[in-house]
Amino acid sequence: MNGNSAQKIVPVLLSGGTGSRLWPLSRELYPKQFLPLCSDRTMLQDTALRVSSQAGSTLAGGAADAVFSAPLVICNQEHRFLAAEQLRQSRCSPRGIILEPAGRNTAAACALAALAVAAEDPDALLLILPADHEIRDAEAFRRAIAIAVRAAQAGRLVTFGITPTRPETGYGYIRRGHSMDEADGAYNVAAFVEKPSLEVAERYLAEGTYAWNSGMFLFPAARLLAELERHAPAVLAACREALDQGSRDLDFFRLDAAAFAKAPSISIDYAVMERTDRAAVVPCEIGWTDVGAWSALWDVGNKDGEGNVIVGDVLLEGARDCYVRSENHLTAVVGVENAVVVVVDDAVLVADRSQAQDVKRIVDRLKAEGRSESVSHRRVHRPWGSYQSLHTGDRFQVKSLTIAPGSRLSLQKHHHRAEHWVVVNGTALVTRGEEQVMVYENQSIYIPIGTVHRLENPGKVPLTIIEVQSGSYLGEDDIVRLEDVYGRN
Repeated sequence: MNGNSAQKIVPVLLSGGTGSRLWPLSRELYPKQFLPLCSDRTMLQDTALRVSSQAGSTLAGGAADAVFSAPLVICNQEHRFLAAEQLRQSRCSPRGIILEPAGRNTAAACALAALAVAAEDPDALLLILPADHEIRDAEAFRRAIAIAVRAAQAGRLVTFGITPTRPETGYGYIRRGHSMDEADGAYNVAAFVEKPSLEVAERYLAEGTYAWNSGMFLFPAARLLAELERHAPAVLAACREALDQGSRDLDFFRLDAAAFAKAPSISIDYAVMERTDRAAVVPCEIGWTDVGAWSALWDVGNKDGEGNVIVGDVLLEGARDCYVRSENHLTAVVGVENAVVVVVDDAVLVADRSQAQDVKRIVDRLKAEGRSESVSHRRVHRPWGSYQSLHTGDRFQVKSLTIAPGSRLSLQKHHHRAEHWVVVNGTALVTRGEEQVMVYENQSIYIPIGTVHRLENPGKVPLTIIEVQSGSYLGEDDIVRLEDVYGRN
């Protein structure tokens, strides 16, 4: 690297999780990283902004002078438009969005990032950041990154260790060894330790040489590739093939599904960090939590005089140490302690706060029974906007559609249903067979069964449509897409 230029840090935002322990708010098609759980912004947006030019792009610190570049996002292909739109809203332009056809854990995601970045800049550093973590002290985090840069420039693979505040049994731990000569504040890793029992966790806390494993890392791109070749060659080979045989799709990069499926599903901790002799740790106190369950949101939330955290339209009477969140309904909670109560349009969760991790069991049961509540909300997001089912009866369904300005649905037809559209806000441009019709507020149009049609919003305000479907079958799979600007046909 040129001694007169700043070290480039590429933030890599890992956005592939499903957040099942935060059901019913987090769903498979709209998981927690896309939700505003800890601030007015979503967790993905908060993660991106912590390491963006809007937060001050340069890290000062002698040998650690460094600058953040545009982030690289790795996400599930089903979430591609969500990720792109949320970054656009934050005025964050990513260097790329890589789409995973299936989850293969963090080793594959890190390998993809290293291959993609090293092809352009082998000297770059990769800052691996799960997109669903909360960090309340951003300045302390940036100071920790500056220390980690010095360690990474010395050829180390650096993890961020969180100074424990309690004997936590839900996290893995890192035992630090001797301090590094090249980077004051960084240490050699003596051992990675699995999630301990309460007794062992209490001992770790008392000894003071252990840190929680945060799952955040800083890697020299070229060095990570070398360590993957040494310790996890199957992961690296599959990712290289998936990239080589992948293709561009709009603003995204689609991995080759068959090649990526060959990658072993293994974490970067197991694949590399626990095997390499180059692991280093930077202990830090940054107000971190992985927001792994509703109890974590109680931990970081603003509490009232009775220890309650409330979000939304909530009334409490005689409640203590509760987390209560209501999205659209008045929710009253009386005389309970240590509870989690979450109310959304189509589901209600009530749990003991100490058993919040077990919410995943409910999600597993919903999946086993084939219920849609594990997959999506009543409001379903699409690249053109969203729709919400309002009422379903025998051979009919009523939906509300919101189409973003300048957006259009696919050119399509249905074999089993007709549709009647009523414009309640904005202006619609409707293709119906060979004709195009402008439909204004309080006007309607009918689409017969089998008719090729398209709905567009040519205006500058959101278009709201009430759609009445009627027919023998009303499922979402009765859509024959003939042309689609989002590549879904």
